[in-house]
Order: sequence, then structure tokens, then C-alpha cells
Amino acid sequence: MAIMVNLDVMMAKRKMSLNELAQRVDLTLANLSILKNNHAKAVRFTTLEAICKALDCQPGDILEYVPDDAGKRS
Repeated sequence: MAIMVNLDVMMAKRKMSLNELAQRVDLTLANLSILKNNHAKAVRFTTLEAICKALDCQPGDILEYVPDDAGKRS
């Protein structure tokens, strides 16, 4: 996957649990877990905005572009 979700990194930096973040952004624990574990196919801007507000960060702190061929040699 080319877009990596580093939600767990920001949560650790802010010392916030998944349960606490789920309550603050009004998402189910299951949906937030899917996002945190890089299994989400999409994320709504409203969700991203709520997460950034709760974690006091920027979208780039959570989302990272990693080319699919990173680390592979031709």
C-alpha cells in the first residue's frame, strides 16, 4: 500500500489510547482500529480533521506516502 497511516505513532506521542481517541472523534473502536492498522481503503476528510484536532497534529503527521516499489531493486 502506498499510503501508510501512522496513527499509532501520533497516539503514542500524545499518550492517548485508542479508546480515548475513538470517544473524542466519535468513531467506533472497530473503525478506528481498521484505520490504525492500515486496513482502511479510504478516510473522510471530516474524520481526518477530527483526528488531527484530537491529536493536535497535521494530516502529514498521520499519513505518509511510501512508493510500492520502495526498497526493491530493478
